[in-house]
Amino acid sequence: MIIVTARDEAERIGATLEALAAAFPRSHIVLADDGSRDSTVDVAVRRGVEVVSAGTRRGKGQAASLGCARALELGGENATYLLCDGDLGASAALLTALSQRVDGGEADMAIGVLEPSRRAGFGVLASFARAAVRRSTGTRLQGPLSGQRALNDRTLRQTLPFSRGFGMELAMTIDALRAGARVLESQLALEHRWTDRRLAGFRHRAGQFRACLAVYLRRL
Repeated sequence: MIIVTARDEAERIGATLEALAAAFPRSHIVLADDGSRDSTVDVAVRRGVEVVSAGTRRGKGQAASLGCARALELGGENATYLLCDGDLGASAALLTALSQRVDGGEADMAIGVLEPSRRAGFGVLASFARAAVRRSTGTRLQGPLSGQRALNDRTLRQTLPFSRGFGMELAMTIDALRAGARVLESQLALEHRWTDRRLAGFRHRAGQFRACLAVYLRRL
């Protein structure tokens, strides 16, 4: 089962869904749409993808929770669930590496760590997230903010409903580790739409930081 989260990703969602369909030919794909204002939903529907949407923007965590709830209705006890962002394009095919680690029983949650990029920020948010996971669980991870991850049925249920907004991934990671899940990481050459170092990018990161700080404080 595949759950793709997206908001206003009309330019990249088609390539992402096509890559996933080719890499996972037997998997059902659910698009968890966070109130897109462009043709994201239409692109998905034309490709035969099931769309779950609240109709208005509610935040990534809420949209993903709705999509995962639908996936759990369709999946079985031994199913593996793949969560990913809608802007990966053709590189989404690389996510097979994550599902294989869960399918093979090596991990309960496998996280795809993106390779470093010069277009990314200064690393303040990522450093905070790593420290939050270490202080909350004693585990050292490189990419606890990555939205690309595979989970087994039990771990997905233990982490639902997801935290609101952009605190989703950090909360998932901490909650899964505290529940005793085996969390492993794989570095993948994924491509996505980077938040650059212009003013809008810094405002976006500030919102992410506030959400992650709230997650950490609630779990102290």
